[in-house]
Amino acid sequence: MSVLEDAQANLLEALENTDNTDYERRLMEPERSLEVSFTVRMDDGSTRSFDGFRTQHSTVRGPGKGGVRFSPRVNDDEVQALSTWMTLKCALADIPLGGAKGGVSVDPSELSESEEERLTRRFTDAIEPVIGPDTDVPAPDMNTGREHMAWIFDEYSRLKGEETPAVVTAKPLEVGGSRGRADSTGFAAADLMKAVAEDRNKDIGEVTVAVQGFGHAARPFVKRATRLGANVVAVSDAEGGTHDPDGFEYRPLADHSDDTGSVTGFADDISNAELLEMDVDFVVPAAIEEVITEENAPDIKADTVLEIANGPTTYEADQVLYDNGVEVIPGILANAGGVTVSYYEWVQNRQGDYWSREEVLDRMKESMLSAYDDFRRRREERGIRGRVAAYEVAVERVVEAMEYRG
Repeated sequence: MSVLEDAQANLLEALENTDNTDYERRLMEPERSLEVSFTVRMDDGSTRSFDGFRTQHSTVRGPGKGGVRFSPRVNDDEVQALSTWMTLKCALADIPLGGAKGGVSVDPSELSESEEERLTRRFTDAIEPVIGPDTDVPAPDMNTGREHMAWIFDEYSRLKGEETPAVVTAKPLEVGGSRGRADSTGFAAADLMKAVAEDRNKDIGEVTVAVQGFGHAARPFVKRATRLGANVVAVSDAEGGTHDPDGFEYRPLADHSDDTGSVTGFADDISNAELLEMDVDFVVPAAIEEVITEENAPDIKADTVLEIANGPTTYEADQVLYDNGVEVIPGILANAGGVTVSYYEWVQNRQGDYWSREEVLDRMKESMLSAYDDFRRRREERGIRGRVAAYEVAVERVVEAMEYRG
């Protein structure tokens, strides 16, 4: 099952469970899907062609919202699936935005910084007709960051002839970014983990955690989790993992990763596969899609899978985990802190009124815990899988907006 088929299978199940199959066609297919081809001047004077994509799954609740990724794996199916998840994520978080996603099929490691900037600007030129503060607001994703958002902001503003900071979010603070945005996804997921532990009458200081990933979302998660008192006993990256049964302190681990380029070698080396199968309270896939599959799901020993990555658990694996008593906090809930603060940045850009870091993170925490309460209530009332509960709440909110708008 492809990533898109996986997303659609969960969506269809939620539509059927909530008696909303009349809206199947509108929600199973995106409102708009744009594929572009453009050329970039390389440093050696040659030109090279690239394929790019931007999909808007639903804008019924507000402007499309979703990242831009640079990866050789980017294709139309992938961005459609990711845009579907963004629609559901924004609805579950109850923020007035829809779902979108985009990217360029490219290996950014092969580009110089100047080539990457030119590629970003040319991609912006190509998708400019379908993005904007009131239509579709990009953000960073895999292999993109705040500098790419600054380039998109600058290029879009040049094309429009006016400063338009609200066209993208997760920008540098110096060009209209929001305080707290860089830490938002990881911090929110850590606060959510603490709430789950408290529901089980378990002190956060007794909680053990294994994190697959140490990137933009996973690093802040480890930072916040250790600050809350959780025992992060394993962390990994693309090179492999490291394990210490006594738990890590964040700063020495981060310094080691910065100095060596990997977390490996910090303590006892383990593989990414071994990390996922550790006997811990929480395993946190925070890197890439489809790492928990039907094949390895029976070996997951954690009490809870807390998804920070997009789509790390396949549809089939989700059922296996449920049958084995493993709770899943799905990504459309667990990683919604980032889009929540992106919404706050968009609001601040529109109003010209900028908030403190404390205000941003406090608002985010309140919003995330409210979404968690809605999710938990649905799951417990109906006795269903966590992912199904999250999708049901989100689908009902999207359908309600469709009914009001006609």
